[in-house]
Amino acid sequence: MTSEIRRTFYPLITCADTDRSMEWLEKAFGFKPTEVHRDDSGKIVHAEMIFDTGILMFGRGEPRKSVVYVAVDDPDAHHDRAKAAGAEIFRELSDQDYGSRDYAARDPDGNEWYFGTYRP
Repeated sequence: MTSEIRRTFYPLITCADTDRSMEWLEKAFGFKPTEVHRDDSGKIVHAEMIFDTGILMFGRGEPRKSVVYVAVDDPDAHHDRAKAAGAEIFRELSDQDYGSRDYAARDPDGNEWYFGTYRP
């Protein structure tokens, strides 16, 4: 019997240039695009990207800072990938008292991304 994942939370971010942001998130963090809906002028009005079992959505609107935590199995390799892609690492890899190993980076729109091994 296959169990279906029933997701409840869907982080939503806005950005100045959704096409550019999606391309950057794929290169730096390994997100994969799954849905892209455009208006008649070709602008993205809604898009979705996945990472493991999580879904990130993009909406239309003024860019504002968002903060997202993403659980990863190998934060060291993930950190190295992000750094190589030019991500602004504002908190270096470190082991936390609660058992997680994590780091934090900003994307070109100023959103903060935390990646670590903590899985509540």
